[in-house]
Amino acid sequence: MLKLFLFSGLSFGQSETTAVTDYAHQLDQLNQFLIGISVVFCLLITFGFIYFAIRYRRKSDLEEGHAKTLHNSILEFSWSFIPFVIFMVAFVWGWLLYSDLKTAPANSLEIHVYGQKWSWGFVYKNGRKTTNELYVPVGKPVKLIMTSRDVIHSFSIPSFRIKQDVVPGMYTSLWFKANQKGQFNVFCTELCGTGHSTMLAKINVMSLEVWEEWLRKDPYKGLTLSQIGEKTFQGRCTACHTITKEKKIGPGLADLFKAQRLLVSGKNVIADENYIRESILNPSAQIVSGYPDQMTPFVGILSEEELSGLIEYIKTLK
Repeated sequence: MLKLFLFSGLSFGQSETTAVTDYAHQLDQLNQFLIGISVVFCLLITFGFIYFAIRYRRKSDLEEGHAKTLHNSILEFSWSFIPFVIFMVAFVWGWLLYSDLKTAPANSLEIHVYGQKWSWGFVYKNGRKTTNELYVPVGKPVKLIMTSRDVIHSFSIPSFRIKQDVVPGMYTSLWFKANQKGQFNVFCTELCGTGHSTMLAKINVMSLEVWEEWLRKDPYKGLTLSQIGEKTFQGRCTACHTITKEKKIGPGLADLFKAQRLLVSGKNVIADENYIRESILNPSAQIVSGYPDQMTPFVGILSEEELSGLIEYIKTLK
């Protein structure tokens, strides 16, 4: 109930309690086994404690009879050996699941994942990129090769029962095979800054034919530069900026173009195309007064088309 309550405010994706992969089903079975064993032993210990407290309570001198202390080697061996066997069953079961999770099939589809404050980027083998939306085929193993461009993040898919830290300067990996089509939630589960709660993404699981067709399509076909910029902004910038004058983590972008900007150095600059471009690619170069230096550089992340589109889109914001 608590889990359902925590996710009830989300408007996208299916219930986090849904087990979508074979691994998720097997992990749920292990959890149910551990919970069941815990309940059984809790009841045995609790009622055993109550029984022995009554049966062998200390008696007054006036009461007749005295409880005898008995020794039973078989009983003493059993209550040590049985829990040991149960522990070993749980250990081997858990180890097999862990080993399976860490060993991706040789025919896995590889997708690169980049975490940054505060969005997820995905790069496919043919070069296509998406932000905060991962597209995969149903019934095919998918291996995620992940790294971070700034701080430690953690890539978590509750419906798949998998999670892996995403660390700057190295690669970590994760794999899954979704057994049903649909849309599922991705969270960052490592506190990574003020925009941590907005670092959400979606996994779209579709048929192989639909996925292959999607992979071939040009996502910007027929769009103007400004429309490309709006699409890029919605995918990458909404965690920190608004299209109004309202401040968020970063400044609001309405009326930004050609406005005067006071930098922390005390210098005034005009927000022209070159200023906006440098602020996106190398935000530490010209920090606006009143804002922290915490924006992730987008150099090497955005294509020239996306960068030009963003500048054109910002110019339209009034």
